[in-house]
Amino acid sequence: MSTTDMIRFENVKKIYTGLDSKSADIVALHDVNLSIQKGEFVFVLGHSGAGKSTFLKLILREEKATEGRVFVNGRDLSRIRPREIPYLRRGLGVVFQDFRLIPSMTAYENVAFAMRVTNIPERQIKRRVPYVLSLVGLSGKAHSLPQELSGGEQQRIALARALVHSPPIIIADEPTGNIDPELSIEIMELLQAINSLGTTIVVVTHEHELAARFKKRTIMIDHGEVVDDGFAPHGREAAYL
Repeated sequence: MSTTDMIRFENVKKIYTGLDSKSADIVALHDVNLSIQKGEFVFVLGHSGAGKSTFLKLILREEKATEGRVFVNGRDLSRIRPREIPYLRRGLGVVFQDFRLIPSMTAYENVAFAMRVTNIPERQIKRRVPYVLSLVGLSGKAHSLPQELSGGEQQRIALARALVHSPPIIIADEPTGNIDPELSIEIMELLQAINSLGTTIVVVTHEHELAARFKKRTIMIDHGEVVDDGFAPHGREAAYL
């Protein structure tokens, strides 16, 4: 494994075993080989059921590969102990489609909570949270509750929460799924700006047009296999939407 690889899949297969003798096994990923290097911005593209969610779950160690090996930030996830998984995930900033903000907490408190659960001293929280809110352009919304924010603003808070630990890798799972197209572009431009500072960005999405617009490396997954790896090609929208 190269020292610059942040994520690496080596001959990875993931099979979900049938619940009973009448249920067939499901091959979610088959013979996946890829690497994502430090500082890259990568789209992982595919239709619903293509294998994107399994790809993400393997990186987060929510699932284990049936065959092959997955490396994240230099760690072989086939050998990681259960008690080490929370520490692995602290090195990953994850942004979800549904934001996952705590409704009773302000924007500031939602971001600060991500630090408090890892026992970061309060003085560091008071210094770090305003800085991260300023990075996503929401300094003036620190005391607003989620329901007082627009969808785009809520997604920015979710991004701030993912950034607050300065993770080397940000993974965005359908980050534009619940916001309108104009705000989608703003979120992607913000991720691009974060990437320019050296953070590795992985965007998991079904939105082919979004990937094509930003002209980044695009890994296409279809029926559990990587069918293309490069810049988003034109003329394939129908296969992946």
